[in-house]
Amino acid sequence: MNINESSSDGYTMLEAIEEAKRCLHCKNPLCKKGCPISNDMPEWIRELSMGNLGNAMAIINARSNLPAVCGRVCAHERQCEGHCILNKKGAHINIGKLERFVADFDSAMKLTHENLVPKTRGRVAVIGSGPAGLTVAGELSRKGFDVEIFEMEPEPGGVLMLGIPEYRLPKTVVANEVRKICELGVRIHCNTTIGRDFTVDDLFAQGFDAIFMGTGTGKPKKLPMLGNHFEGVRQAIYFLRRVGLYNSGLISRDEIPVKAGDKVFVIGCGNTAMDAARTALRMEASEVTVVYHRSIENMSALRAEYDEAVEEGVKFMWNSSIREIKGVEGVIKEVVIEREGEEMVVPADKVIMAVGSQPASRIVSSTEGIKVDDKGYVLVRETPYGMTSRKGVFAGGDVTNRPATVVHAMQDARKVADGIMQYVDALKLMSGIEAETI
Repeated sequence: MNINESSSDGYTMLEAIEEAKRCLHCKNPLCKKGCPISNDMPEWIRELSMGNLGNAMAIINARSNLPAVCGRVCAHERQCEGHCILNKKGAHINIGKLERFVADFDSAMKLTHENLVPKTRGRVAVIGSGPAGLTVAGELSRKGFDVEIFEMEPEPGGVLMLGIPEYRLPKTVVANEVRKICELGVRIHCNTTIGRDFTVDDLFAQGFDAIFMGTGTGKPKKLPMLGNHFEGVRQAIYFLRRVGLYNSGLISRDEIPVKAGDKVFVIGCGNTAMDAARTALRMEASEVTVVYHRSIENMSALRAEYDEAVEEGVKFMWNSSIREIKGVEGVIKEVVIEREGEEMVVPADKVIMAVGSQPASRIVSSTEGIKVDDKGYVLVRETPYGMTSRKGVFAGGDVTNRPATVVHAMQDARKVADGIMQYVDALKLMSGIEAETI
């Protein structure tokens, strides 16, 4: 990468340095306070402004295990950039694009070479290789733990690889971040489902001192409506996952629910709904409409994601709800939409539900002693942080109903990693005391 090349349609070197020079380096940086993982923006931006890319990357790595991902999919407008003091002038520093540039440059030039730490502190099994799992694995490996990740999919990355569209997060970027975690000494076992291939008890029997559950929320929620049993009704998570598998060459185009020419309706208005709507257009749907029961002011999607969806041709129906899905012999033909007290019948081919998800029960049902709440979320302790009701089993990320974004999952996972360290260290200490003879 030379100074005139851009970072994946981002900044060139000259553009990045010029943007970094605009930073005021505030004594009490609001941008840092707005970041869930307290990324030290002023410090690494200062290094970038002087062309010290290696130093900038080292500062970022101290807080983030997935900088190239965060630079692309974080809710910057609500976090770091949203708190920038220059917002008062309508000219905040483009922190996300700068982080993306530094991370991409580091990856392309292979600047970062972290020293391998001897893995003598303990063994930890991590279930799931999404943002929470990768963060825990990276944190623990850097601190001397021997870590192995167990991933049910054919390739690691979890929601980063199969749940976020390629146009927002290129799979090569995810693969590079995973590679960096592996270079720390972490081993990943794909096509391995805990709860089916192995149980939690099996992992303990293999000699692991602690286990982390970072399995996310893979079980979609359903809306009670007439016709939701039709074949053409799909969950957004399922749809995005199928497209991700297709883009990775693992399934054929015929296995994707949305066909060319389909009229598609998406229920919900979060970022996942935006991803599903825009992805449906990329799958050559003739028309995509997002149906939301509240107003635009109440949508949970980022405004930038909404604006880009509109620009691509996604239509929106506010204060509206799909009351019924109609079809013939299991094939969707129409949807009944209620809007401001009136009903309309509209032709439709597919309905995609983006109304949230909840944890699957595969691990909990195959393991004794892990308590969950009435919605299936795993209950955890504050001390040691993240430990479940089963001794030695920890959980974090979406499976505990705490985070809502990639960076929040990372924030929670860092705290759980600290809890795991405290637990294993105490376990080893007590084992040593019991083994001593007087």
